[in-house]
Amino acid sequence: MLAILAPGQGSQKPGFLTPWIEDPSAEARLREWSEIIDLDLVRLGTTAEQDEITDTANTQPLLVAAGLLAAERLLTGELATADLVVAGHSVGELTALAIAGVLTPEAAVRLAAVRGREMAAACNIEPTTMAAVLGGVEDEVLAAIESAGAWPANRNGAGQIVAAGPVAAIEKLTQSPPEKARIIPLKVAGAFHTPHMAPAQEALEAVAAEIATDDPVRTLLSNRDGRPVASGKTALQQIVAQVTSPVRWDACMSTLGELGVTAVIELPPAGTLTGLAKRALKGVERVNVNTPEDLAAATALPLNDSAANEGVE
Repeated sequence: MLAILAPGQGSQKPGFLTPWIEDPSAEARLREWSEIIDLDLVRLGTTAEQDEITDTANTQPLLVAAGLLAAERLLTGELATADLVVAGHSVGELTALAIAGVLTPEAAVRLAAVRGREMAAACNIEPTTMAAVLGGVEDEVLAAIESAGAWPANRNGAGQIVAAGPVAAIEKLTQSPPEKARIIPLKVAGAFHTPHMAPAQEALEAVAAEIATDDPVRTLLSNRDGRPVASGKTALQQIVAQVTSPVRWDACMSTLGELGVTAVIELPPAGTLTGLAKRALKGVERVNVNTPEDLAAATALPLNDSAANEGVE
């Protein structure tokens, strides 16, 4: 069984969509989505500088559009009807919902634009930030984050938990890290996936109420608890709630293992999630799809569970 993974914010690089728009149909697709959200996704993905594509309001719809653009070219032939698992990290979960058939691509891009804009606005209410906690004993790390007055925003597995909260709380955590753990401050706009994002969740909920959903046609894992979601309505409700709730990517990877996934394919901009899978899912093959040329390696993966899992990138 194969899994398709959609990355979240922080994985983007200037010009990462340039090789994709050499295909006129790909550029046309991006322009269609750009008109829906009044944002030039072609320019953002090709010529925009780092600071502009790091702006949360721009990053989130750009990432969802990039993932969907690649997925539409990947899911052809045998893969179009194969038994696949789909999961996305943070805003990448919107990409996953569209691939699973819960949302149309247009709805996913629209929701990503609202989510990014409103989360950026929420970040301006008070100074908040995030930091990665690497290593340490998980229970001790979680206790230290709580003691500092922060939240475990992303539980990524493979010994990585991202803390988020007021700047003072993250500074306190950094000054007194858990035993055998190191803290890396992150350059982010604010404390995503915490109660500080409540205004953004409220705004996203209002837009989501207008969006039609279908039940997933592929196995869809939720950031809420890593478990499959059978209802399209529930999947959309959970991604709205995800704005103020922790991303349980560790649980998603655990479920991938339980389901017997033999290979993971990460959509562009790829590398982060396959890196986590390398440490957490031993022996599982990994393919990063960053250019159209990478699609061949992804489509060449065996679809049966008896394939050898020697690990490739």
